[in-house]
Amino acid sequence: MKRYKIGAGLLCAALIGTTIAGCGGGGTTAAGTGDSGGTTTETAKTDPKKVVKLKFWGGVPIEAGPQEVMDAWNAKNPDIQVEYVRFVNDDPGNLKLDTALMAGQEVDLYANYALSRVKKRVDANLAADLSAYKDYDIDAKMGPDAKQWQLDGNYYGLPTKKSMSFLWLNQAMLDEAKLPVPPLDWTVDDLRTYAAKLKKPNVWGYVQWNGEPTGPLDGSIAAMGLTKSDGTSNFNNPYWQKGLQTMFDMMHKDKSMPSYGEQLTSKMPIDTMFLKGEAAMLGAGEFIFRNSNNLKDYPRSFKITFATTPKVEADQKDFKYSGGGLGDVISINPKSANKEAAWKFLKWYADGGMLPMAAGGRIPSSKSVNADDAIQLMLKGVESTYDLDTLKKIMFGDLPVVQLDIPQQVVDARKEEYEKYFLNKQDIQTTLQNMEKRHNDFIKQNKK
Repeated sequence: MKRYKIGAGLLCAALIGTTIAGCGGGGTTAAGTGDSGGTTTETAKTDPKKVVKLKFWGGVPIEAGPQEVMDAWNAKNPDIQVEYVRFVNDDPGNLKLDTALMAGQEVDLYANYALSRVKKRVDANLAADLSAYKDYDIDAKMGPDAKQWQLDGNYYGLPTKKSMSFLWLNQAMLDEAKLPVPPLDWTVDDLRTYAAKLKKPNVWGYVQWNGEPTGPLDGSIAAMGLTKSDGTSNFNNPYWQKGLQTMFDMMHKDKSMPSYGEQLTSKMPIDTMFLKGEAAMLGAGEFIFRNSNNLKDYPRSFKITFATTPKVEADQKDFKYSGGGLGDVISINPKSANKEAAWKFLKWYADGGMLPMAAGGRIPSSKSVNADDAIQLMLKGVESTYDLDTLKKIMFGDLPVVQLDIPQQVVDARKEEYEKYFLNKQDIQTTLQNMEKRHNDFIKQNKK
């Protein structure tokens, strides 16, 4: 897999002007697990001068499992105490993490949620090469899907969970509209039709997770290829045009999904909206389970069923579902003074230590963990509120999956262009031409 070098200097330049103060543990850090060293009798006997303190940055709310994980580790390992620091997995949150890494603040381990983020951090020398550790066979433990996260044949992070992007659907609203559960091979045209039929006063037909506004399209783009046979950009292609136009029409013509501008400015809590019955369909992933399983704070009377992300065209060849395979890739900061301790914790975390997070939809990918046990933990007490057949078929089935392999700079550039289109600031042809040009410029600038 080709990597594009940007260097630490360029990333530093990108961070100039960003306020570094507050990027550490203050404000978003979980208190109690790192500084106290635990409260067990065993911990009390440990020489505090010899206690290694690690900080693990992740995007999962601490109450959705990380606190239990830290408590379990800290109770058993008085000599290595781990503190969890929350960052939000969006552009500002990832910038906060990158700033902390570059500024030399306390980050020993951190989670990556996109391949493009891993690439950018590796190119800036912010992720340790895990091939230095010979006591853990990542391929054997995690299976063939782990290779999607390799860069030049090496791992710079350990993928720790099963991952899948899919659609959540309100079964009661489907029944009311007399619509069947969508088939595996449905299309964006079908999605548009469903959304139009499901919308009603105060109910959106479809909402899409903010972090992946084009998530339903990425599998189709990957199937066509990101570059042509001559090595130039393939962004100006019929799939992108059809997919973007369909989403635009759903926003501005059908009004079956929120406009992009409205969703951004109001910071719509789209998962909460779906669970409250204010949207019939939600495009997201397994991380929504942390809220959908919480019937106390998010009560609902309807059953949830599931569908795949749609294709752009029904007859696509070599189609793979985007965002699938493995995820939650945990990297070690090469600047950490305690890399060996971080590696010890990471192995434990991957091989079952992360199980308390299963209730939030995070199923460990390690073969050391019984998947059935993890699934039972994920759905414990709420099994009847889901269509288990569609869940197993999609999240735990044998669907072909792909992680979209685009450098973060290109991800950002294409987002800037389609945002202009969704906001009605430029037409589709200009959008596609600009995406293609900016991708080609990047390719030229980074040729080896």
